[in-house]
Amino acid sequence: MADFELLVKTSEVEALAQELLQEETIAVDTEADSFYHYFDKTCLIQIGTPKQIYLIDPLTEAGHEILTPLGPVFESPEVQKIFHAGEYDLFVLKRDCRFNFDNLFDTMISAQLLGYSAVGLAALAEKHFGLKLPKDEQRSDWSVRPLRKNQLTYAAADVAYLIPLAERLKKELGTSKRLEWAQEEFSTLTRREWPEKTFDRLGYLKIKGARKLDISSLAVLRELYLLRDKRARDIDRPAFKVLGNGALLEIAQVRPTTLSLLGQIKGVTELILRRLGPEILKAIDRGKRRGHGPIPKLESATPRRRMDRKGERRVARLKKWRTARAKELNLDLGVLCPNSGLEAIAAANPRETTDLLELSELKSWFRNEFGQEVVIILQEEETS
Repeated sequence: MADFELLVKTSEVEALAQELLQEETIAVDTEADSFYHYFDKTCLIQIGTPKQIYLIDPLTEAGHEILTPLGPVFESPEVQKIFHAGEYDLFVLKRDCRFNFDNLFDTMISAQLLGYSAVGLAALAEKHFGLKLPKDEQRSDWSVRPLRKNQLTYAAADVAYLIPLAERLKKELGTSKRLEWAQEEFSTLTRREWPEKTFDRLGYLKIKGARKLDISSLAVLRELYLLRDKRARDIDRPAFKVLGNGALLEIAQVRPTTLSLLGQIKGVTELILRRLGPEILKAIDRGKRRGHGPIPKLESATPRRRMDRKGERRVARLKKWRTARAKELNLDLGVLCPNSGLEAIAAANPRETTDLLELSELKSWFRNEFGQEVVIILQEEETS
């Protein structure tokens, strides 16, 4: 394990940023506190160079402004930034600091494209270096100060081996002729923007088991769901730590009328009874009085296309091709082409590979590498 240095002053980060701009490659990771807070935030940034590891603490008097000097580093095309499963890291850094990114390498995406069966950082570190990374701080509350030595050691380990790991994976990608695939995935990730998170008032319908409730119970579940979110916001705790989904469902079904009956429900502790019991009973009563109208149809994040019989046959043929091709390439089916991509191809029923250019569901590397194959597959179906 390399040594690490904890930075808590803006001047220290300014000096570090100037040094980092001279590096060819750096490793980056973040720690946040979404497991402990409703309003999560970036709590620590880890940056590794070939010689040293730096842990930057944004929960100081300077706040997230301490991270501002890192902006030019992250957007520099001359400095490669290595992440592992960097999607969430980029999300929080763009949200909290408005950073832009360029020249990124993601070791998890690389492992996926190489067909690794286990793509977690611990698994990759053990496979390539015979190392066992610490796991004891995975559920730490990174917002609590001061940070313990074990936390700092754990955080430093997350970037300690990313640079040599990326070098090995890059060589494997080149040998497998998949480096361009990876580079496109990295470029797409750097450009990704996330919409501002808003509360889903229909989220109670997504709770497992909610659709099996009768209308009366569903009305109560809605009110309990809204109450839980309000309480979570007020005390800045994740909703699941206020009251679990299982308890919400059982309360909605049983609809207890007294605190004593409420306390008999699994998951309703004495603490919940004291702090939230009366409000829960009021929510039950509101649900009974207000009732529930027609159940709205929820839109899927990736809605399935409607297909006629010919379209469904084309999808089935494409899935059969994908299964065989993915096995040959040692790739996960979804990595090669997700169902949404196959459905888009089937709906378009392309005659030429250029017809695939209009399908936003397809990645360029997939179109370039396999476009001709899928067009032939569909043409063969029509002539058979």
